[in-house]
Amino acid sequence: MKKGHKRSRIHYGRFLVLIIVIVASFIVVDKFFLKSVDSKKETSLIMSKFVGKDEDYLDKFKKISFDRVYKYDDDFPKGKVISQSVPEGTEYKAGTSVSVVISLGTVDKQKFTEDGINELGRVPIMMYHGIEDVSDNKYVGGNIDRDGYNRTADAFRKDLEFYYSKGYRMVRLVDYVNGKIDVSYGKSPLVLTFDDGNEDNIKVTGLDDKGNIIIDKNSAVGILEEFKKKHPDTNVTATFFVNGGIFNQSEYDEKILKWLVNNGYDVGNHTKGHTNFTKVDIEKTQEVVADVYKRLDDIIPKRYVKIVALPFGSPYNKNHSNFPYILSGSYDGYSYETESALRVGWEPEVSPFDKDFDKTFLKRCRAYDNNGKDFDIEYVFNMLDNKRYISDGVISTVVAPEGQKNKMGDTKLDVVYY
Repeated sequence: MKKGHKRSRIHYGRFLVLIIVIVASFIVVDKFFLKSVDSKKETSLIMSKFVGKDEDYLDKFKKISFDRVYKYDDDFPKGKVISQSVPEGTEYKAGTSVSVVISLGTVDKQKFTEDGINELGRVPIMMYHGIEDVSDNKYVGGNIDRDGYNRTADAFRKDLEFYYSKGYRMVRLVDYVNGKIDVSYGKSPLVLTFDDGNEDNIKVTGLDDKGNIIIDKNSAVGILEEFKKKHPDTNVTATFFVNGGIFNQSEYDEKILKWLVNNGYDVGNHTKGHTNFTKVDIEKTQEVVADVYKRLDDIIPKRYVKIVALPFGSPYNKNHSNFPYILSGSYDGYSYETESALRVGWEPEVSPFDKDFDKTFLKRCRAYDNNGKDFDIEYVFNMLDNKRYISDGVISTVVAPEGQKNKMGDTKLDVVYY
C-alpha cells in the first residue's frame, strides 16, 4: 500500500473520531442544559416577609395566591399586613396560597356610634310571587290580588327603588344563611325571594340569533336586570323557588335555569306540586321534596341552593312529624339534604350572628301594600328603622354595640364591640 493512501485513511479515521466526540459533546451539553432548565422549573422560591408591609406590596408577587382577611388592630396602621400563614424564608412553588391578615386600623368607636353600625340588627327577607304587567289593579297600592301575594310590574319597580333609597342592598339568600354579608359600610342587607316559579318571574319571549333567551322586560327578572343597569354600584340578586313545572315554559327549562345561575340569581325548591305538608304523610313529603331537587340536579347540578320555601308556610312549627323529612330524606333511590327552610312569615329575621338565628326555619315578610298596617312593606321598614342590620363593610368581621353582647351567637369571624 502506498504511504499516501495510508495517511488518508489515518486522517479520515481521526476526522471520524473528532465528529463522534463533537456529537457526543453536544448530546452531553444538551442533556445538561435540559436538566438545568428542568431544575430551574422545579426550583423552589423563597417566601418573603409581608408582615408590616403595605397591602399593595402583595401585588408584586404574581406567583402567590393571597387569601386576604381584614381585622381591626391597635398595633398595625390601616392597610398593613399583620400576619402571614407561610413564614418568611419558607420554600414554595408558584401557585402557593398564602393567607394574610390585613389591618383595618384602630376601631373608631365614635364613628360606629354616629353611623349606627350594628351587625346584630334584623334583616328583611322579602317574599314575592307573581309580577304582572297590568295597570288597572283594583286592590290597594300595587296589589293584584286581595291578599297582595302578586304585584304589578310598576309596583315592583317602585319597591326596588324604595329599598335602595332606604339604604338596603341585595344579598344572596344562601350568603345570608351562611353569615356572608357583603354590603358596603353603612348599608343594610336585603333578601329577595320569589315562590311558585310563575312564568312572569322570567318570561321568555323567544330566542336571539345566538340561541340565547330573550327576557320580557316587564317580568321580575327583566325589571331586576333593568335595575342592575341603573344602579351598577349594587349587587342585584334574588332566589326563585320552583315547583315541578319549573317556570311553566318547559321548552326553555334548561336555558332559563342556566341563565339564572350564570347571571347572579339562585334557584331553590318549592316542592313538586305546592304541597301542604300538614296534609300529607312522611313518604309523600319526601317524594315532593326529592322530585324538585332531582330535576334541578339533572339540569344545573351543584348550582342550585339547598333551600326549601315551605308552601303555605307549612308545617307551621318544627315539631311536626314531617319537618325532619323536609330537611333530610330520600325517595325512589334519590337522597337529599336541605340546608334551610323558609316560612311565610311577617317580620324581619334576626342577624345570622344572633344567638337566636335558626337557618332551618326562617321568617319572611310579604311584599304587599296595606296602608302601613299588618306588616306590609311600609310597616316593616318603619319597624326596621331602629332595628336594622347596618354593616361595617367588612365581610370578615362582626361589629355591634357593647350593649348587645348578650345577643351574639357562635361565629368564626372576628367580633368587635364598641
